[in-house]
Amino acid sequence: MPKSLFVDPREVRAPGKVTFNEIPVNQYNKTVAEELASGRYTKEDLVRIFRDMTVLREFETMLNLIKTQGSYNGVDHTYPGPAHLSIGQEAACVGQAYLLDENDFAFGSHRSHSEILAKALSTIHKMSDENLMKVMETFLEGKCLRSTQRLGETKDVKELAIRFILYGTLSEIFARETGFHMGMGGSMHAFFLPFGIYPNNAIVGGSGTISTGSALYKKVNNKKGIVVCNVGDASMARGPVWEALNFSAMDQYKTLWESHNDGMPILYNIFNNSYGMGDQTRGETMGQGCMSRIASGVSPTQFHAETVDGFNPLAVIDAMARKLELLRNGQGPVMLETITYRFSGHSVSDQNAYRTKEEMDAWKEFDPLTTYPAALVEAGVATQAEIDAILEETKARMTMICKAAADPEISPYCDFKKDPAVVERLMYSNQQVVAFDDREPEYTVPKEEAEGYKKIKAKERSPIGADGKPVSKMKLYNLRDGISEVIWDRFYEDPTLIAYGEDCRDWGGAFAVYRGMMDALPHSRIFNSPLAEAAIVGTAVGYALSGGRALVELMYADFIGCAGDEIFNQMSKWQSMSAGILKMPLVLRVSVGSKYGAQHSQDWTALCAHIPGLKVCFPATPWEAKGLMESALKGTDPVVFFESQRIYDVGEQFHEGGVPAERYEIAFGDTNKVRDGKDVTILTIGAVLYRAMDAARQLSEKYGMEADIINIHSLVPLDYTKIIESVKKTGKVILVSDACARGCFMNDVAKNITELCFDDLDAPPVVIGAKNWITPPFEFDEFFFPQASWIIDAINDKLIPLEGHISTTGCTEAETIRRAKEGV
Repeated sequence: MPKSLFVDPREVRAPGKVTFNEIPVNQYNKTVAEELASGRYTKEDLVRIFRDMTVLREFETMLNLIKTQGSYNGVDHTYPGPAHLSIGQEAACVGQAYLLDENDFAFGSHRSHSEILAKALSTIHKMSDENLMKVMETFLEGKCLRSTQRLGETKDVKELAIRFILYGTLSEIFARETGFHMGMGGSMHAFFLPFGIYPNNAIVGGSGTISTGSALYKKVNNKKGIVVCNVGDASMARGPVWEALNFSAMDQYKTLWESHNDGMPILYNIFNNSYGMGDQTRGETMGQGCMSRIASGVSPTQFHAETVDGFNPLAVIDAMARKLELLRNGQGPVMLETITYRFSGHSVSDQNAYRTKEEMDAWKEFDPLTTYPAALVEAGVATQAEIDAILEETKARMTMICKAAADPEISPYCDFKKDPAVVERLMYSNQQVVAFDDREPEYTVPKEEAEGYKKIKAKERSPIGADGKPVSKMKLYNLRDGISEVIWDRFYEDPTLIAYGEDCRDWGGAFAVYRGMMDALPHSRIFNSPLAEAAIVGTAVGYALSGGRALVELMYADFIGCAGDEIFNQMSKWQSMSAGILKMPLVLRVSVGSKYGAQHSQDWTALCAHIPGLKVCFPATPWEAKGLMESALKGTDPVVFFESQRIYDVGEQFHEGGVPAERYEIAFGDTNKVRDGKDVTILTIGAVLYRAMDAARQLSEKYGMEADIINIHSLVPLDYTKIIESVKKTGKVILVSDACARGCFMNDVAKNITELCFDDLDAPPVVIGAKNWITPPFEFDEFFFPQASWIIDAINDKLIPLEGHISTTGCTEAETIRRAKEGV
């Protein structure tokens, strides 16, 4: 039964007022001497904070000079890639990272060099020498370490680790094979998982949803540590960031979840430097003033938000201590607005025309690389000579690192001439994992006792019963059951598997695939998400790349547009950009609608198939649905799993013996031959298969033609072997799908068939799709979506004349030209 939350009209209609707590702003006021006297820091701690800040500043100073002048301290190099610098923001980054360790995950943006290095330096200080050596020796089989060791001998493991992180990061930026991800991520996507440094993102605000999903992974799977989401002030204008904030603050974690019901362990940190690119977020493009007020519109807790002076590393550490205590006590999410300033432009081509020299000089008076060491000297923590020595050591180290990273002998590029498939091998991991954790899966009812599961198991798997009579619709195992049965099985095998989307729990999903699961599984494993598609997919990306398996649903394919970045830039790319270090065991279920008009009935398979890195399938039979879902939910690659609402209730009509009761897998790339013929090949995707079968029957009965029908249930990857065999046999091919004809996936298949079977074709391949219109109301389906008559007309008009047939659907060359000219 659903766990109901009573909405009391007397309560929600009662008079009252909404109140807000005050938000602290820049309240820290201690001196270095006072902090030293309090015992919070040793002299070594305070000096190390300065050392870390110098490392960050020098790294970006070096990169700026390489970009603008092609030379740094005698090292000449040309670097054509991006360099979004954060010179001036070092104190904010070092202060944030000071209390974090390798169990705490940090996500960032395209301006994250300092965040990466600060987190790494903090982790290096805390890790034992033994663990540091193990990390360096095992990462990428020691390739990066071996290059680092060529810089010169040091017996200090922590110094070696500092060189390692600087070298690996810079080599990654310089696109070298010795970079942390073979140069495939580069400046805006650098990270290093062993130190808890998770992907930084070239899409503004892109880490908002992903980091929230990572926090969900920690929460659901009882993993150590917290998650930090670093975004800039301009990111707070983006919808996905707001969706992420709402997702992290859902009431259900406390009101409905039976376990794991503490708050989301995530800190949203806004580095507020007052600018996006040239736009000024303070006073121009946004209206919040203090960004810390934003959370007041999301949760009554206001995310325990405060604003802190990011030009003082000790102030940031002080605020971080408070936030970490809240998170570790289950009171997340929390928010910090860290006030800072970038002295550098948005990028090296930025001439700073949007701000005055007076403003920049005013901020430089408070440059932490000047004010903080002066405070150390004043407090007697360090002498000026010691400060100068640190600066010299940092510059010497950076010079050594830059020279090595720029040297093609020490730091070679991937050789695409010798190995053209170097990126090709990174696109998919193609692995199988039954469970991502060895603990027992959580459930409330054993699988064999779950009513929903038992009902599926009791169904007839063939349309003809043992008595030779057709099985009733209620008793027949259908396409929906093929999907659902696998999900049931996998929930009881992989303890990390979670499922969510709009109305997934109480309704059993919009189309009943999850029916009965709420009675057997806790809320933490299957739950309703907000109506926020970007958050649904983006959090699933974060959950999967952090080590779990996610199954999420978009109610309609038309909603893909609401999650475009999360599907096309995040879900698809992180495996390859990480050089295979990250895995993406994420299945995105997408329902293709019917009956609901222009914004709820579109087949957008071509959009997903176009994006490298995604696997895309569209089963049209129960046998296909079960086998493909089994493969998808054991794999380690991102899958967009299309389902047609037209055929959820259809039984198995093609596989001999019906759908097997035992478990099986269908390999991605395979195709399904459903009918044998010798005269024409018909290729189908999705529900149109059944209209093609109707056309085949008419061709056979009226014209004596036998159609060879192959259903393409796996769009990406796609094995053409059976298709080629069929086309070579028949010499004629029709390709049909419910997607609008212009730009549909079948056009790509037709092109490949033309190239692969040119000498065997009697005529060019013919593609039939829906009209290039908006989808009209259901009453006009026959005029918009391909029908059996369209297929027969196309054969008559474009492949071979059918005796006595009169075409009615306008397949002539003249009509094709007219439609193209009109854009329809």
